[in-house]
Amino acid sequence: MNRIAVRSVVGGLRSGQNCNSYISTAVPLRPLDGAEFLHSLKGDVSGGFYWKRMMSTVPQSAKTVEERRESKSSVSDDAKKGSDSVVVSDYWGIYRPKITREDVSEWTWNCFMPWDTYKPDLSIDLSKHHVPKTFMDRFAYRTVKVLRMPTDIFFKRRYGCRAMMLETVAAVPGIVGGILLHLRSLRKFQQSGGWVKALLEEAENERMHLMTMVELVQPMWYERLLVLVVQGVFFNAFFVLYLLSPKLAHRIVGYLEEEAIHSYTEYLKDIDSGKIENVQAPAIAIDYWRLPKDATLRDVITVIRADEAHHRDVNHYASDIQFQGKELREAPAPFDYH
Repeated sequence: MNRIAVRSVVGGLRSGQNCNSYISTAVPLRPLDGAEFLHSLKGDVSGGFYWKRMMSTVPQSAKTVEERRESKSSVSDDAKKGSDSVVVSDYWGIYRPKITREDVSEWTWNCFMPWDTYKPDLSIDLSKHHVPKTFMDRFAYRTVKVLRMPTDIFFKRRYGCRAMMLETVAAVPGIVGGILLHLRSLRKFQQSGGWVKALLEEAENERMHLMTMVELVQPMWYERLLVLVVQGVFFNAFFVLYLLSPKLAHRIVGYLEEEAIHSYTEYLKDIDSGKIENVQAPAIAIDYWRLPKDATLRDVITVIRADEAHHRDVNHYASDIQFQGKELREAPAPFDYH
């Protein structure tokens, strides 16, 4: 095999062929039986193995690029009509194909795709509560209650601003847990049991809550500053906590989600009483949660609250697994739970 490879390369050099325009690759396959061997005599055969040639020439590549340019001409034209900051590169071959809704209208969102959308399960039990049993449970429960105090003092009943602030924090645990489980999977050469994807999915869902709330409540400069401070402190504190005790970290998140359910319930009460105007739902929320076109703010808060209830159950479940002395990868991860 090595002699044949050397002869092929030397022959190519003698004939003045360019290595970039002609590449011959030897692929060892299983020994051929008699019929297959006779049939393959039309090609290069040696010792029951045969050569598989892969041709790649510069004119063919150029032709491929030209065809690609023609197929993407409509994309380029649309980009030219838009902002000058839009980059369409034929060189890299990176472009977004045209995506449409079920009614054939153009999909306008870049932050999520139609297959990321879903209809929330509104039948979930909102009244569930994990009763603290161990010292660690009581510590987690009281920690969350303490963290709620400054939020109540600062925002009072301004639930739009409160929800916006909570979502900037709620999206942190999933990404931290997902990162650390991902790195652990790499270090130990082990599967994660799907929990990496589940936690990242939770973080993305919480981030979409924030994107929706920003459409409803435009944060002031001091609220943006507060987000920077709170996120900086919470991210690092939760990162260290998850390294030391993942089961405590998940229990705390479970109780945080219980508080989120309570906050969104109070939000709905103010909408029903008329204290908060029940405005039209943002377009991003209608598409993400597959809401009717005439959906209102109340519908949005209802589906967000259902998401928080699912996150509550998942994190308490994750904590229970570890309290039993098991690893998360030993239990099935909940996908598409929100």
